[in-house]
Amino acid sequence: MGDSTVIGPLGENMGLIGYGILAFPLLSFLINGLWLGRKSPRASAWTAAALMGLTLALAVLLANAYRGIVLANPGAFPARAALLWEHTWMSFGLGTDSVLAAKAGFLLDPISVMMVFVISCISFLVHVYSIGYMHDDKSAGRFFPLLSFFTFAMLGMVVSGNLIQTFFFWELVGVASYLLIGFWYAKPSAVAASKKAFILTRLADAFFLIGMLVVGISAGGFGFDRLNSPEAAAALNHTVGAGFLTFNLLTVGTLGIYMGAWGKSAMFPFHVWLPDAMEGPTPVSSLIHSATMVVAGVFLTARLFPLFSAAAHTLRVVECTGAFTAVFAAAIACTQTDLKRILAFSTLSQLGLMMFALGTGAGAYPASMFHIFTHAFFKCLLFLSAGVVIHAIHSNDVRDAGGMRKALPRTYWATLIAVLAISGIWPFSGFFSKEEILHAAFASGHYGAFLAGLCTSGLTAFYMSRYFFLVFHGTRGFHGAYAGSAAAGAAGHGGKDPDAHAHPVREGLLMTLPILILAVPSALIGYFSKGFFMRAVLPSGSGTAEAGGEALAHGGAAWLPAVATVLALTGVAVSWYWYGMKKNGPAFPNGKAPAWYRILSNKFYIDELYLFLAKRVGARLVAAPAAWVERRIVNGAFDWVTGAIKRMAFVQSLAQSGQVQLYIAVALLGLYLLSRFAGLAF
Repeated sequence: MGDSTVIGPLGENMGLIGYGILAFPLLSFLINGLWLGRKSPRASAWTAAALMGLTLALAVLLANAYRGIVLANPGAFPARAALLWEHTWMSFGLGTDSVLAAKAGFLLDPISVMMVFVISCISFLVHVYSIGYMHDDKSAGRFFPLLSFFTFAMLGMVVSGNLIQTFFFWELVGVASYLLIGFWYAKPSAVAASKKAFILTRLADAFFLIGMLVVGISAGGFGFDRLNSPEAAAALNHTVGAGFLTFNLLTVGTLGIYMGAWGKSAMFPFHVWLPDAMEGPTPVSSLIHSATMVVAGVFLTARLFPLFSAAAHTLRVVECTGAFTAVFAAAIACTQTDLKRILAFSTLSQLGLMMFALGTGAGAYPASMFHIFTHAFFKCLLFLSAGVVIHAIHSNDVRDAGGMRKALPRTYWATLIAVLAISGIWPFSGFFSKEEILHAAFASGHYGAFLAGLCTSGLTAFYMSRYFFLVFHGTRGFHGAYAGSAAAGAAGHGGKDPDAHAHPVREGLLMTLPILILAVPSALIGYFSKGFFMRAVLPSGSGTAEAGGEALAHGGAAWLPAVATVLALTGVAVSWYWYGMKKNGPAFPNGKAPAWYRILSNKFYIDELYLFLAKRVGARLVAAPAAWVERRIVNGAFDWVTGAIKRMAFVQSLAQSGQVQLYIAVALLGLYLLSRFAGLAF
């Protein structure tokens, strides 16, 4: 690839579209962040939404042009990929063709086009929704620049043509998420959540950086066209030694990169930051969970999928972490009582599905990308509808939200569509993408992951139906056994008015319009886009994917959709029996939940384990010795040197008294000593 390239007869126009997609969110950040946000928060909100609307329009034009130019000309673009433009912005003094040259480009391929459209669409709707949601917030002028900056960082990451540019925007996404999660910095919980997310993802990113350097330098370049080639895998696939240790360079490099994806997509045990990220405003939660930050890890794994496919051990790790996280998070979600945290664990579970699909091989690659696409719409809808409920009841507790069906009718029906979609009920969008993942896992012989997927599907239908029935059909203000313990029931409403939504509640247009718009793709887009994903969204640079991907994706057993549907309907039925008919959840003896229920509701006490390790082990075994070394050795040595200099200065100051007699006496004494010991004669 040259210093700057464009594609096709409409290359210049498409190049301008690419620049505009990145420029408009950045322009929104600069205008609102430097000037308009402080002058007029309301004008800042509308300006940000308008510029995101322009970004969405350009994303639609780009997708249409990609279909008409790239996909329509397989002879000219056999890999279904091209660069809109590419510029060398740093060569480290080694020339523009150096291995270490840092380039900025706009890569056009099926998953980048898909992600640009999804991010632009979701971000635009979230911006519009935020105008109503943040209407009375005094910090709204600070909110919209950060939201635009977050969108800019994600767009820059998904269109990157090389790993260095990806890492640059990857870190910008981390900074933006830190600022947005801790947006309400007066809340200690928000500050703690932002720090937790930042520290854990930075820890994972350190491994990402190491893996990036290993594969880039060894493969002879950081461009994805190079890294995803068979030559790169061959160059990395050899054993190296470090003292008494030997390891495969390909495995180490790909595992390092996957560690970055592991942390960003919050796979177990890095999952603990994601539920706490709910401390940010609801629009932030929606954007992070549906189309941006948390899917970045899945996207990175998909972007380097041909390289990962050559590393069998790494792909196995991808499959296992994804499958375990899917079931683990789904089980926890069944007992949570915080509106947004239920959806957060739901996101963790769905990310696990996407990740283990990639781990099962090339046949599930299009299915994983398909689920990213469908999940973005119904998960964004779920979070935005949760924000409407929170506005209505002034609480995040699902136990304060019973009987909201009549108060929020439009939100009710839209949420019902999203719940059916994420539960995998035909003919809603989630059914089609989940079906493809299960088909691919079964057809490729990954039966463990397949069973994990089936289990996750049943649990998802249960906990999402539970969420729906408690919010819209449950008993208002009930804090009974389903809270997880008798103590929780006795805790009451935490100072909240149990009849807060007894007063008239209005569904504002700016908040409900995005929800109603999202209900359409949540219901229909799976059916209409399935063919495109199965035919066109294949691993780049993979010669076998085109031949075998679609066959694997459709080679599962014919009974599978029926079994998955029965499991989902069973989950809905059980949830309806406990939380719809009875309204108050399962009854436990003596009003006290059993141990297994308390363990689930307390998330297996993993947060407490992290806190223990940080405070006890980390503080006592690491921080305390480090503090002693710094205080006694580093600072002690510095204090001793400065003290010695001060004492020498004091002795010298005694001789600098200003008395002439003393100076003459010292001079005479010196002459005497010289004459006495050096034999000088006067």
